[in-house]
Amino acid sequence: MAASGGGGEANAKMRERVRYIGRRLGQPLKILVGKPGLDGHSNGAEQIALKLRDCGIAVVYDGIRLTPERIAARALAERVHVVGLSILSGSHLALVRDVMARLEAQGMGDVPVIVGGIVPLADAEALRQAGVAAVYTPKDFNLSAILRDILAVVER
Repeated sequence: MAASGGGGEANAKMRERVRYIGRRLGQPLKILVGKPGLDGHSNGAEQIALKLRDCGIAVVYDGIRLTPERIAARALAERVHVVGLSILSGSHLALVRDVMARLEAQGMGDVPVIVGGIVPLADAEALRQAGVAAVYTPKDFNLSAILRDILAVVER
């Protein structure tokens, strides 16, 4: 089993689905995993990034304590298909809205944004109403299920 929460046949099937989606997109699937704000805890984001890479997705990950401006600029420069934000500091509402506004301003408003972290239920609903495609909390620990969800978001 891979350290990122699954391996063997399951990852092989996931890699085939990733290749299929890439063919439909006309280029390999690429996701930016961003850690905005002052939060210094990166384990969850790094586990997700490893799982994504294990399954054939190109991952852009620049580490922790990034500004929303840097995340949006990097998303544009890398031409990513999804932006995943990991926030444990409690500042998720402001940071996610800031990143999304910057994506919109640079013509990337159609790129799905996914959020993971310590997010209360009411805030998760507010994020979804603001346009976030999916919200994950520590209770969502099945990395394979999260990856399947991310692929479904891209396919929409």
